[in-house]
Parts: sequence; C-alpha cells; structure tokens
Amino acid sequence: MRSNWQLTYPFIVIGMLLVSMSAYAKNKIENVRVWPSPESTRVVLDLTEKPDFSYFVLKNPLRLVVDIHNTQPRTSFPDIPAEHKVVNKIRYSKPAKAGTARIVLELSRSAKPVLMSLAPTGPYKDRLVIDLYPKQQNAYSSVPSKKKEIVKDRDIVIAIDAGHGGEDPGSIGPSGTYEKNITMQIAKRVARLIDQQPGMSARLTRTGDYYLKLNTRTAKARQKQADFFVSIHADAFSSPGPNGASVWLLSLRRANSEIGKWLEDKEKHSQLLGGAADVIKDTASEKYLAKALLDMSMDHSMNTGYRVAEEVIKELKKVAKLHKKTPQAANFGVLKSPDIPSILVETGFISNPKEEKLLKSPFHQERLAKAIFTSIKRYYENNPPDNSLFARLRSDKPVIHKVKSGESLSVLASRYGTSVAALKSINNLKSNTLFIGQVLTIPKA
Repeated sequence: MRSNWQLTYPFIVIGMLLVSMSAYAKNKIENVRVWPSPESTRVVLDLTEKPDFSYFVLKNPLRLVVDIHNTQPRTSFPDIPAEHKVVNKIRYSKPAKAGTARIVLELSRSAKPVLMSLAPTGPYKDRLVIDLYPKQQNAYSSVPSKKKEIVKDRDIVIAIDAGHGGEDPGSIGPSGTYEKNITMQIAKRVARLIDQQPGMSARLTRTGDYYLKLNTRTAKARQKQADFFVSIHADAFSSPGPNGASVWLLSLRRANSEIGKWLEDKEKHSQLLGGAADVIKDTASEKYLAKALLDMSMDHSMNTGYRVAEEVIKELKKVAKLHKKTPQAANFGVLKSPDIPSILVETGFISNPKEEKLLKSPFHQERLAKAIFTSIKRYYENNPPDNSLFARLRSDKPVIHKVKSGESLSVLASRYGTSVAALKSINNLKSNTLFIGQVLTIPKA
C-alpha cells in the first residue's frame, strides 16, 4: 500500500514546477499595436516590465524572429491589412528555451529592423518597439537637400506638419481628445485651401496616424523643396486655466516663459513616446544645424519665419483668443531646419475644457485653417520667390508703399533697389520731404 507521501509527492513536484516557471517568466505582453506608415512599419508590444530581448532574421521566406526572455508566451495577435507593404502576419512560435515568448513577423519585403526598449511614460508602460524600414531607406538619416529646379511660374510649396501621431498622441484633453487627431484635421484643411490657390501647393509631412521623427518631418519638407514649413499643434499646460492660440519660432536658448518651458519639455516627452532613438541617434541633424548656423541661410530662415508669424497672429486674433500677441521663441527640434523658414502654431489649449470643445468643432477648425492660409499667402504675395507665379503677377502690378516714421527717400530707394531720382520722378515729387502716411508708387528695379 502506498503512503500518503508517495501519493502527494507528484503533485507537490508539479506545483513546484508551475510556481518556478511562473516566477521565471514574470514579464507579460499585455497588448500588441501595429502602426503602418508610407515608409515603414512600427510594431509596439506593451509589457508589464522592461523587456530582455534578442532577435534574428530568417530568409526564404523572410521573417523577423523576436525572443522576449523571462516572458509569458502570447498566442493572439492583431490581423494585418492585406494592403500592408512590409508585414504580412504576426504570429507565435515555439521558443528554443522555456520561459521565452517568441514572436515571428512574416515580412513581404526585405527590411531593416530597429528594436528599442522604451521606459514607461505618459499613458504607456514598458514597451518594446520594432521599427521595420525597407532596405532602400536609411532608418535614421535625413533626406538630402535638393536644389529647387528653375521652373517658370513654379508653385510656392508649403510643408504642413500635423504634430504628433501614431504612438505619440500628444496632449490629451479633459474629455479624452488626442492632440494628434486635432492637428491632422486642421492640417488637412490648411492643405486643401493652399492647393485651391493658383501658384501654391501643399505637402503634408504625414498623411495618416503614424509617428514621424522630428528630423524626418523637416527632411520630408526638404525633399519636397518646400519654401516654408508650418507645424500645427494644440497647446497644453499642467492646469486647465491657460487658453488662447500662439505662434512659436526657433530660439537657440531655453525659453524664458513658463509656458515655453512646458512646451519644450512636452516635445522631449513626445520624442520618448515615439522612440528614444530620436534622442540618442539623431545627432546628425544637430551637427547639420551647427554647421548651418555659420551660413546666412539660417538668418534668412529665422527672419522670414518671424515675419510670417506676425502675419499669422494678425489673422488668428480675428477668429480666436490669443495667448500671446507677439511671436514666442523656444528651442523646438521641429523648427531647426536651417534652410527652410519655419513656424509652429499652437491653435489653442487642449487642456482647457472650453478650448478643447472648440478645437473639436469643424467650424472652428476651418476658421483656424483659413487664418493660417491667409497669412502665408499674404506674405508670399508681398515677398514672392523668384520664378514663381506670385512673382510674375507681382511684377505686372505697381508696388505701393505707405510712408512710416523714420523713412526717407534714400532709405526707400535702398530698400527697393531703385534711386531717389526715380522715386521723385514717378511720384511727381518736387522735394525730398516725405510725410507719414504718404502713399508712394515704387518704380520697378
């Protein structure tokens, strides 16, 4: 007859093994998200703890195999749309070692995998991010600059950047509104208005809900040979009180205002939401900026950005409350393109309940879009690039100038590239004296 010990021993051993395995595989995959974009695909694994992982690529057929050690296996994964360009399927596979979760990504084409572990931040816990870049693309380098082709009556190209996207929701309003959705809606409205204007064309940096690195946004604008870059955001603060729209420019120093410091910190937070590799690996853009600071193009870009920002503020105050009545300066990475004039428009405070409701309104979004479009159009009507349709139309019209305090004939002649004698002749002036508010016709250079 078997003793009680003999009868219970197998169950004790099994129980100990289960406890041991459970303690060993302590991490858990809570969720899997897929973010396809035109150039790449991002797969995000939400975990309970920091992942310890390894990976390798197999051919015939192409597969990326990811082993997450010390982790419970997961067998359910989201379906991949048929039109997806990089990933065909995500599935479970039996690991070589117990206590490991093995995930296989079946690939439709050769791609460079970039994997990174991200610490908890914002709404997310620990994550394992898998970025897949088609082999003809470089995962971290910017698109090289192209010289603008000399085309008669070319369009003025405006790059419109909808802030945040994909893994990075941006700020979240009191009722749960994501900033990334508001910025996309307004950006599309601005693009539609620009494309309807003869002589202008719009280029969106992102066309859907996916994350773009900061340097990729400006690189896309450079690739499209953009004349101007406007990044659209919705403001936020730690309390619901602040409200109003504002326009921001690049400052090479830390922002002075409390709101400016908050926004700079928020941008760093967004980089961590989208991928810490931006902070670590995108040093090439900083070197590019440092070199370009020695060039006059940066001065031109910052000056143009300021003048457009002033125009935007004039229009915004007609349709929205202003948080600041003058352009503000902060060290935003998205504005650091030395060869493209850039501004960042904060359309309102999504952290303010009333403005969150406004920002969700299609009517208000359209008014904001028209204000941004009208401002940019007005600037380029008065300062058209060479060989553009705006330049030809402007050359067909006489230039009118209203005299301001401190201006003289010699100052105006120098500014417009003409002579004092020509100014006096076309305006029938008998003396060199000018009066404030006097309207002059400027002869063509």
